[in-house]
Amino acid sequence: MTLLPEFITENGEHIRLMLVDYFPRLVTAIVILIVGIYAIRVIKRIVQKIMVQRQFEPTLSKFLADIMIWALRILLFVVFISKLGVETSAFVAILGAGGLAIGLSLQGSMSNFAGGMLIIVFKPFRVGDTIEAQGVIGTVSEIQIFVTKLTTGNNQTIFIPNGALSNNTIINYSMAGTRRADLLFAVAYDADLKRTKEIIQSVLTSNNKVLKNPEPAVVVNDLTDNSVRLAIRPWATNADYGTMVSEVLESIKLELMQAGIETQPFVKESSKK
Repeated sequence: MTLLPEFITENGEHIRLMLVDYFPRLVTAIVILIVGIYAIRVIKRIVQKIMVQRQFEPTLSKFLADIMIWALRILLFVVFISKLGVETSAFVAILGAGGLAIGLSLQGSMSNFAGGMLIIVFKPFRVGDTIEAQGVIGTVSEIQIFVTKLTTGNNQTIFIPNGALSNNTIINYSMAGTRRADLLFAVAYDADLKRTKEIIQSVLTSNNKVLKNPEPAVVVNDLTDNSVRLAIRPWATNADYGTMVSEVLESIKLELMQAGIETQPFVKESSKK
């Protein structure tokens, strides 16, 4: 119990000199820490504002901001302990080794992360777009760090890894704002072809979901063994597309039936919805 007072008595002057010598370092380190914390907050707000202006995806914006903030915090911590006189080379080596080990163990995940970065930077699609990729079609509901979330027409949720998504073909049905339907309709050989085309054209013209520009077209697509196939190509906005296709097919069938024009049991859309 008497060792500590005796130690202080015997080494008091030495301790005092050490404190006097160390105090400026401590003050400097604390000032750097306070200023650094404030600067990191300011930088975070500026970066988030820039990302909003550049229309970055919210998920990726938050993730990138968090990565940047943590990197700055680690850098600030290294500078802080360095000002206190702590050797930082071993600390930096440990961080580097840890980062390498994590990177090697997460190669697949890093590939998906890089794919997500490419998707955000080059923007082949955005949240709300309808796309076809990896054999599925759906509306993009969320672009996460490692996967993209799609919602299909029957309300199924599909997660596609961003690595595979960014390295393969993506069909974006929403980017142009409008979309053309490529419909095939078959009529008998003895049907009045001119009258048939006039009726179909009339149906397209009267449907308010069919765009006037570009103008819809009705042309002969193929001559098969038992029918004449007509290609019907109306345009619609993305929002009206599905309803427009349904209405046009129904109206054409009813109008041709009323006109006594025989249709063949073949009707389909040649491209996927």
